[in-house]
Amino acid sequence: MKLLAFVPIKLTLLLISGILIGNFFSVPLNLLLAATLVFLCFLGILFKFYDHDKSILFGVIAACTTISLGAFIGTHAQPVNHASHYSHLNIEQEATWKLKITDILKPNQFSQNYIASLISVGDHHVTGKILLSGNPAPDSTKLQIDDELLVRSKYIPIKPALNPHQFNFKDYMKKLGVYDQIKLNDQNHFKSKNRTRTIFGYAQKARNHIIEKLKSADFEKEQLSVIQALILGQRSDISEGTYSDYKNAGAVHILAVSGLHVGILLLLIQFLLRPLRNIPNGRTIILCTTVLLLWGFAFLAGLSPSIIRACAMFTFVAYALYLNRPSNTFNILALSMFFLLLFVDPNLLFQIGFQMSYAAVFAIVWCYPLLQKLWIPKNKIVRYIWQLLSVSIAAQLGVLPISLFYFHQFPGLFFISNLLIVPFLGLVLGTGILVVSLSLIDILPKPLVWIYNEMIGIMNSLVAWVAEQEAFLFTSISFDGVQLVLSYIAIGAMIVMLTNIRFKRTMIFLIAILCFQSWTIYSNYKASTTNGLLIFHQTKNSIVAHKAGKQLYVYTSTPERSAKLIENYAVKERIDIIKYDTLQNSYHINDILFSRIDSSGLYLKENKGHIVLLTDSPKINLDRLITDTMPQIIIADGSNYHSYVQSWKATCQKNNIPFHHTGEKGVYTLY
Repeated sequence: MKLLAFVPIKLTLLLISGILIGNFFSVPLNLLLAATLVFLCFLGILFKFYDHDKSILFGVIAACTTISLGAFIGTHAQPVNHASHYSHLNIEQEATWKLKITDILKPNQFSQNYIASLISVGDHHVTGKILLSGNPAPDSTKLQIDDELLVRSKYIPIKPALNPHQFNFKDYMKKLGVYDQIKLNDQNHFKSKNRTRTIFGYAQKARNHIIEKLKSADFEKEQLSVIQALILGQRSDISEGTYSDYKNAGAVHILAVSGLHVGILLLLIQFLLRPLRNIPNGRTIILCTTVLLLWGFAFLAGLSPSIIRACAMFTFVAYALYLNRPSNTFNILALSMFFLLLFVDPNLLFQIGFQMSYAAVFAIVWCYPLLQKLWIPKNKIVRYIWQLLSVSIAAQLGVLPISLFYFHQFPGLFFISNLLIVPFLGLVLGTGILVVSLSLIDILPKPLVWIYNEMIGIMNSLVAWVAEQEAFLFTSISFDGVQLVLSYIAIGAMIVMLTNIRFKRTMIFLIAILCFQSWTIYSNYKASTTNGLLIFHQTKNSIVAHKAGKQLYVYTSTPERSAKLIENYAVKERIDIIKYDTLQNSYHINDILFSRIDSSGLYLKENKGHIVLLTDSPKINLDRLITDTMPQIIIADGSNYHSYVQSWKATCQKNNIPFHHTGEKGVYTLY
């Protein structure tokens, strides 16, 4: 099937190209707006006075218009580009911030974070979003969506990742239009009693009410946390063990209310409303009822970005079913993506959930018919299992490169978990919606609670059993951005080839495979020839690493604390062997003399012109050390007191000695 023959797909790809240009290149917003308007005028003139169906010029101008529009919305979606953004004010000291809570992030053991929309700073009306960080609080005192606060504080930039290949929270928040944060404490803020309510606030209030109703029933704790995730999109109560089981079994998508849930709900609604086809205007009634029920479910699930995205996509799918034209499926999916990026948020393009949802759906629509042509079982049960397996294989084929790029693991038994769970997910969701409905009117019978509790318990047990088959869980897979692009090219070439096997298509597929293999071989060779010294940052810990090709020697006193950080680095850098050892006071690596001074404060005066690492807050006279050894550079890692670090920094500046604090500048590398 020639996908690029569809106009909506062409326009969507052009819009995506424009969004990427707007995101990665700094182009003035006014210039992009003017260019878009000029192209639109030209397009209107051509449409009016020329045969646009056959005009190459019309196609070129239409493409330029779409790219320019994408660049404009991509740039406009970055709040810092607006003249009213708070960053354009000179705010160096504490100020009074008036803001409104718009989102509640998942808490961790250290803090509870919120995203807030700014209303004013002092006497200035401003725009923009900011991150609020406070201590973890019980649900009764936690801030809620639509709460308006007055905060007396100063803002600080969100810190970037301090170690290579570590999750970059700063970059993640930047994609959401958030660049800075404010620390909350008990004294620097209070809630305003007069607040305006939005639909998101009402949705959260409704969801919280449902959760309280479910908590009053006799569900077991683990089952209740999974029910909240399945039906309401509330995952914060799921234990780490249960979440890991679903992740390792390749079924973690079940715990996020997204396209899978909405798609199953759409099929369930269509099945229940099928008798209405026989009445006048029945198809129109089915369409309107389906859309209302889908968005009603989205409201109960809190109108999170993932559920809004899924409902918007399947609203277009419902319209495709209404038209009863299966060949339009690609057009409808492309239009839904175009609509979401243009009218909802172009930054959705950079969200993993958005990428995986559309990759899975496009793969299913494209690959499922091909898989069904390979084998048509005569037995109905075998045919049904093959259909489910075909859907699972197609979806996994679509998301595999993205999963490897972001998560570096592949659950080999994904088809088992999908075969065991997905066929019954419609029943689980349908029963869950019934349970929620009955709980709201206080007539939820205990037998139904017991049945549903057992259903979720069995599902959890099946997932745990699949997750225990560790031999089929492939982890620590190195996969970079170039491999991501080349793998999708290879997958696309393979599908095109299988639709109609010809010499030219086969050669394109083989060339794509050869390019992928060549880049992988080159990346492994490059990794094997790279050597260097790294001093990582970790609070209250010291980690020194020597990379020698595909081997990594790690020197630390607490290997268990550094394991996760080192593993992330090793996967990205294609390390095969990791060896741990205790910290020494001096190293000689690749002609580099490297000394470490610990809490004892002892050092050798004979070591001249070397690198000095200060760890464990040594009580030393740094002026004397500099006079005695004349070091190349002095490094302080995360194991030192902050007050000591500031004093050492001032001393180094006075003596014109380079100073590197890993807590500010991140990992120190020397290659």
